[in-house]
Amino acid sequence: MLTKVYGSAVFGIDATTIVIEVNVDKGIGYHLVGLPDNAIKESNFRIAASLQNNGYKVPGKKITINMAPADLRKEGSAYDLPIAIGILAASRQIKAVCLSEYLIMGELSLDGGLQPIKGALPIAIKAREEGFKGLIVPKANANEAAIVKDVEVYGVSTILEVINFFDKELPLEPFVINTRAEFYKHQQELEVDFSEVKGQEGIKRCMEIAAAGGHNIILIGPPGAGKTMLAKRLPSILPPMTLKEALETTKIHSVVGKASNLGLLYKRPFRSPHHTISDVALVGGGTYPQPGEISLSHNGVLFLDELPEFKRSVLEVLRQPLEDREVTISRAKFTITYPSSFMLVASMNPSPSGYFYDPDAPISSSPAEIQRYLGKISGPLLDRIDIHIEVTPVPFEKLSDTRKGEGSEEIRKRVMAARELQTQRFTDTTQVHYNAQMGKKQIQAHCHLDSSSLSLLKQAMDKLKLSARAYDRILKVARTIADLEGKEELKDHHIAEAIQYRSLDREGWL
Repeated sequence: MLTKVYGSAVFGIDATTIVIEVNVDKGIGYHLVGLPDNAIKESNFRIAASLQNNGYKVPGKKITINMAPADLRKEGSAYDLPIAIGILAASRQIKAVCLSEYLIMGELSLDGGLQPIKGALPIAIKAREEGFKGLIVPKANANEAAIVKDVEVYGVSTILEVINFFDKELPLEPFVINTRAEFYKHQQELEVDFSEVKGQEGIKRCMEIAAAGGHNIILIGPPGAGKTMLAKRLPSILPPMTLKEALETTKIHSVVGKASNLGLLYKRPFRSPHHTISDVALVGGGTYPQPGEISLSHNGVLFLDELPEFKRSVLEVLRQPLEDREVTISRAKFTITYPSSFMLVASMNPSPSGYFYDPDAPISSSPAEIQRYLGKISGPLLDRIDIHIEVTPVPFEKLSDTRKGEGSEEIRKRVMAARELQTQRFTDTTQVHYNAQMGKKQIQAHCHLDSSSLSLLKQAMDKLKLSARAYDRILKVARTIADLEGKEELKDHHIAEAIQYRSLDREGWL
C-alpha cells in the first residue's frame, strides 16, 4: 500500500514542502531514497525502537520510502515522525484518512518521545502558504510555530499522541498564543541598564549618537576601561523591535535551533563571537548552509571584542554585509542570501600592551608598535565604521560614587525621537531608513553646511590631517547629532562634535 505524508525542509531561512511517499509491498528490505543525509538514514533504528516500545512494529516486508523532490538534499532527524507515521499507515496498522491535511515533523526518542526540531517558524509559515489545515510538531516547538496565524498548531510529546489522533480520532488541543499581547508584554523588559555605568558620560553620549543614527562604532581603550560593559548596554537604548522585525529575527534564530522558549524574540539580539571564529561561522554557509553570526545579529548588535585579534580574512568578509545589509553565499550547488542588517560595535586596545603610549609607564608600547598593531585592521573596514572613540579608565571618585547615572529608558526616548525624524526624512526611499545608511545623494540632500560649518570642517581636515573617507562620516554623524536636538539645519557645533569621533583618522593613529 502507498501512503503520502507531508514534511518540510528548510533551505536558507525558507521552507520547502517535502512529500514522503511510503510503499509497503511483498518482499524484504528497507530502501530510503531522495538524497537523505546520514541522520535520516539512521532513522530506521529510532523508528523501530519507538514503535516497538509503544505497541506497534515495522513490518517485515519491503519498505520503500521516497522523499520528493528527489533532487533536493534533506538533512536532520526531524523526519523521524512523518516517516514512522507513513510506515504505520502504509502497513495498515493505523487509519490514514486525513494525513494529507497535516504537515508533520519531529525527532523520535527510542521510547517514542519527541525532541525539538530546527526551523519550526519557517515550516509553519510554509504550512499556511500551502493551505495545510494543521501542523504537528514537538511540544517544545509549539510556542514558536503558533506565532503563525491561520494554521492549527499541535504540540505533541509522544508518537502515541499522533497515532491516536489519526487512528482513534482522539482530539488534540491546538496551541494558541496571542502574539501581539505577548510581544508588547515582554518587549519593555531590560536586563541591563546604562544607569549601572559609572562615569564615562562622554562615551555614553557616543553610544546614544550611534544608536540614534544606526552608526557602527569602535571603542579604543585599555583593559578595564568599560568597553565591554558599554557595548552590552547598547541594545537597551535602541528602539524596541517592531513586530515585523521580531518575526524576521525569530525566523533566522529558528533555523539554527536558537529560538526563544517564549516563541517570538522580543529583544534585539546581541552577539559576541570569540576572536577565534572562522569566516564561515561569521557569515554563514557550510555543507548544509546555516546562518552565521552576522545574520543572527540581524536587527541587533554584533560585538567584536579585541578586534585586531580576529583573523584578517574574517574581518574582510564583513565588508559586503556592512554595505549591503545582507550576505550572499554562493557555492557550486546553491546560492543563499541571508539578511544581516546589524550595528557593528568593536573594541580594541590601543597597543599590544593594552595601554596608550606613555614613556613613563612601566608597561608601554612604542609608537611604531602601536601603528603596526592598529594596522591589522584594514582601511576599507574602518571606512565602514562611523564613530571612533577613545575610552579612558574611570577615576576612583566616579567609581565610588553611589549616585546612579541616567538610565537606558530616558536615553532610549531621545533615540526614538531622532529615529522618527529620520523615518519621516527618508519616506521617499526603501533603501535608507536611518542616517548611517545615507549615500552621496542623501548626504547632499540632507546635510547642507553654512559658511561657518564649512570653514570649520575644512580647518579640521587640514589641521588634524583627517582622511578623505572621514568627510562623509563626519556629515552623517553630525546629521544624527542635529536630529537628537530636533534641528533640521547643521550648525558648527554639530560638526565640531562629530569631528571628535574620528580618532583613527588622525595623523599618527593609523
